[in-house]
Amino acid sequence: MVSPVSGVVTFVSLTSEKTLDEKNVLASRSVVLACIIALFFALTGQMILDFFGISIDALRVAGGVLLFVVAFDMILAKVSRESITKKEIDKSMDRSDIWIFPVATPLLTGPGTITTTIVLMGTADSLFQNLLVIIAILITFSIAWVLFHFSRRIYKFLGYTGMLVFTRLMGLLLAAMAVNFIALGIWNIYTSFQ
Repeated sequence: MVSPVSGVVTFVSLTSEKTLDEKNVLASRSVVLACIIALFFALTGQMILDFFGISIDALRVAGGVLLFVVAFDMILAKVSRESITKKEIDKSMDRSDIWIFPVATPLLTGPGTITTTIVLMGTADSLFQNLLVIIAILITFSIAWVLFHFSRRIYKFLGYTGMLVFTRLMGLLLAAMAVNFIALGIWNIYTSFQ
């Protein structure tokens, strides 16, 4: 769900007027904040669901639909409507807090990431599996940190076309994951009424 490679294009455009040091500070702040948000929902997501009376399977179906929309946008190589619009990118160019919005949230940690995190934590069978999800979050954002720090070099190396190809491939995998979420959620809801 977190796609730092496709996020590099937006990050490069948002920081094009910044010096290298300013860009690196923004990269560190945004990735750390996004990681904290993801960890917060990983640890408190089940309590939030319980408070609102939402089952993990209902969230799985809703999250699957949301992920599919994001995946479809990725396959078409569009900036996802779930994360950020072109108009929001243009408006944020003049702001100094772009590391909060739009980079940390929703570009890195948007509704799809939050939903996926809660579902994975909610369906874990043991403390070990919960720990694996947390480790995966930390590794994912470590990779995002590296990619954002070297974003200008990566963009020059891969180019816009290379980024689009990678984004489309990731979109296909995300679409398959979304279908799996929806199918499993619907099946579990159906069997719970039997």
